[in-house]
Amino acid sequence: MRRSCLFIPSSNPGMLQSADIYHFDSVIFDLEDAVTLSEKESARELLKNFLVVADLKQKEIMIRINGLDNEFAIADLECIVCDEIDTIMLPKARVSDIVYLDHVLTQIEQKKQLKKKINIVPIIELASSLLEVEAIAEENRVDGILLGAEDLTSDMEVSRTEEGTEIFYPRARIAMACKAHKIDAIDTPYTNVNQLEGLQRDALIAKGLGMNAKACIHPNQIDMVNQIFSPTKQEILKAQKIIAAYEQEKKGAFSLDGKMIDKPIIERSMKVIAKANKFGLI
Repeated sequence: MRRSCLFIPSSNPGMLQSADIYHFDSVIFDLEDAVTLSEKESARELLKNFLVVADLKQKEIMIRINGLDNEFAIADLECIVCDEIDTIMLPKARVSDIVYLDHVLTQIEQKKQLKKKINIVPIIELASSLLEVEAIAEENRVDGILLGAEDLTSDMEVSRTEEGTEIFYPRARIAMACKAHKIDAIDTPYTNVNQLEGLQRDALIAKGLGMNAKACIHPNQIDMVNQIFSPTKQEILKAQKIIAAYEQEKKGAFSLDGKMIDKPIIERSMKVIAKANKFGLI
């Protein structure tokens, strides 16, 4: 269960060391796009050493590795997979890539005798990946899917716009697949880090389509994203009232304040309460 996922370049020691001061739900240490070819090996070693001493207060630690179509990916995995991380983020993911990554992670977990099973968050950045998203959501280890709108629109040969009309369908399809399999639908980052009003509008559109989290590329985006993807105080109070009435009535359907309350509304209220508990709102 996530709201905000902050990207941090693994080649930047200062940003690594300051990661613990931000209120994200997940941190994504990036070994791919944020790291130049000449820095790949040094960034990998820097991150490995940082993970030994990092104290991120029980936050989820994700690592975006390089794509499986180049020589860096396996080196990334062999170096940084350990009990200190939770999730591998896989660029340009296809079903076949996830099956292969699952196999590699199993071997590394056994070799290093890890105490946990590492999750996978695939990034949908190709038209071919979007056509497989339902199958991707079913794959072993996958517990969230991220929309990578910049690469996807490039693959589609369409312009990336402020309005986001061009990613309406990918957002909706990813959200639907994730909801069907009870995993997180993580929205693409909003790239104008100085425009919080634009971030708010963009995040609300994503939320309205069923996304429950959003990637951030700057710390100043975290609070806004957390606020939008959290239940409101009014939603929490309403959910608590419904659950209290349900527990008293002990019926599948009943009337509350003149409105019919049935199973879908009860289940929605339970989800609101679960999120509120998870994020320390009650």
